[in-house]
Amino acid sequence: MKKALLALVASAATALTPIGAAHAAAPQNPSATLADSVRTPATPSYTVNLTSNSSGSTWTGHESVSFTNASATPLTEVYLRLWDNYHGSCPSTPITVSNVTGGTAGSLEVGCTALKVTLPSPLNQGQSGSIGFDLSIVVPSGVDRFGRDGSYNFLGNALPVLAIRDASGWHLDPYTDNGESFYSLASDFTVTLDHPSSISVPATGTSVDTPGSSGRTVTTATAKQVRDFAWAAGPFGLVSGTSPNGVKINVYRVSSISSSSANSMLSTAKSAIDAHSGRFGAYPYGEVDVVLDNGYWFGGMEYPGFVLDLVSSTALAHELAHQWWYGIVGDDEYNSPWLDEAFADYSTDLYQGLTGSGCWNNVSWASSAEKITNSMAYWDAHSSRYSTVVYSYGKCALHDLRQLIGTTAMTNLLRSYAQSHWYGVSTTAEFKAAAQAATSTDLTSFWTQHRIDG
Repeated sequence: MKKALLALVASAATALTPIGAAHAAAPQNPSATLADSVRTPATPSYTVNLTSNSSGSTWTGHESVSFTNASATPLTEVYLRLWDNYHGSCPSTPITVSNVTGGTAGSLEVGCTALKVTLPSPLNQGQSGSIGFDLSIVVPSGVDRFGRDGSYNFLGNALPVLAIRDASGWHLDPYTDNGESFYSLASDFTVTLDHPSSISVPATGTSVDTPGSSGRTVTTATAKQVRDFAWAAGPFGLVSGTSPNGVKINVYRVSSISSSSANSMLSTAKSAIDAHSGRFGAYPYGEVDVVLDNGYWFGGMEYPGFVLDLVSSTALAHELAHQWWYGIVGDDEYNSPWLDEAFADYSTDLYQGLTGSGCWNNVSWASSAEKITNSMAYWDAHSSRYSTVVYSYGKCALHDLRQLIGTTAMTNLLRSYAQSHWYGVSTTAEFKAAAQAATSTDLTSFWTQHRIDG
């Protein structure tokens, strides 16, 4: 659902209407032509140690990351993405990186959301390196994926992560509040959070608590093969359970949400996570934390093993579908948002028993430039159309594809596509090729009619 308000659409399924301001397109990278198509730096491994203040609204400590150059093109620098600095007023930022080791830090770029670190010597293919830095995080007021609601703090995208270099060069796209700009490779995280014992810290991964100093608890969260790490901090209420297939579900709630609502969402999570597992492959992370607050301006926001959500069964089913479409099967969310949003909405329809019958009949394009496969640069400039085209038309196109090639072929296509891209990255071209391989029908005119380019 990702940064979107709930709205009913004519296709008899639930879609989302986002709000957001336009942002400038990313600058072209002059070294783009120097890189090959291999995504690097690869196999990142993050180690983070943070200590909070008494409320969980400020965190300070240290982060380090090791990585390998998978590309034949030498790696002379890396970039850290400090996404949440969008929420500050550059150069006054809520995320501060200092005392960098393992390289030489440059100046903040792209609205203070990117930091170049020049390596001491180039890394050739197969060689590894690491950088470390001190980190300070100050959560701003306002209920958001990075923000706080009274005594409750939400820390989505708060940890700096490595940018990707591929055939297009370094991906230094700007932050978008409409949707997502996030693009990262599957990584390992070990995150130690020292916090007052009076607050909970739901987080990506599997957590173990140990006693800290007087009145404090040390929570160590471990997550393997995830693209990001998020957590929350506050005096949440908690209900827990396990899905029939053995996935642990923790539902955290702010005090304004009733325990009955939390239990209802727990039931939805149990059924949805297993339904998605059955369609696309077993959920690999063992545990999901759902953090409920009806103050979010968006319907929901997904992170690996961690979801922010309103009390909405449709929103939760959508966010849990993102565990596959963005989490397990990654994509470049800024340049190809349909690859996770349309797929997650389609998955939600399947979970709810909605066939999308006839929904393509309601499609009406605003201009010849409008396409399902447009980037967030386009949607930030045409924000009123983002939800309609990417979510609604996108999932209708997938329903249409199923009706064209047959339900069995479509079911097998999505499952095999997820398996072949497990912990990898999806592209529009690769999905189109996989779909064509699944049918003897020439799909050329289908892609043209549905405005799926790439």
